[in-house]
Amino acid sequence: MRKIVSGLFIALDGVVEAPNIWQEHFDEDMGEAMMAQLNAQDAVLLGRVTYEEWAPYWPTSTDEPFASYINNTPKYVVSNTLKSVEWSNSTLLKGNLAEELAKLKQQPGKDIGVAGSPTLVHALLEQGLLDELVLLVHPVIAGSGKRLFKDGERLKRLKLVSTKATRTGTAILTYQPVKG
Repeated sequence: MRKIVSGLFIALDGVVEAPNIWQEHFDEDMGEAMMAQLNAQDAVLLGRVTYEEWAPYWPTSTDEPFASYINNTPKYVVSNTLKSVEWSNSTLLKGNLAEELAKLKQQPGKDIGVAGSPTLVHALLEQGLLDELVLLVHPVIAGSGKRLFKDGERLKRLKLVSTKATRTGTAILTYQPVKG
């Protein structure tokens, strides 16, 4: 069965929003890790905000290798407010998220990656629908911005399954939620 895997850039203070502002180094180790993750997946989940930010940009982008990947890969957009999606290879998921994702996971193929979309990642974690969370923890305190985890949330245990430090000090931490 396919897995749903999220990869997020995150600052030491938990900020996941606008890494383009606070991310200082993108080194070869991070590039290799991200390419390995992309090569292990053949479908992408996007939240509404990420979809609306990316849909106008990526179809005409020449930022390779990601432009070819994201434009040619099936994209599933999770939204309760969008009426339609126009970006090629995009499908709008509405209704019961758990049921829709169960259908996707039963289809043959590689992993289903969650691109950006911290609100969606948070919802997937809360509902027990995320199989793996890869955090690229940057050695920076962003100070402000959307955080993946909020005060007052219920306890959720994760199992660390791999670690790697990049040459510029980013820690790549891979977790799996502990079921039950």
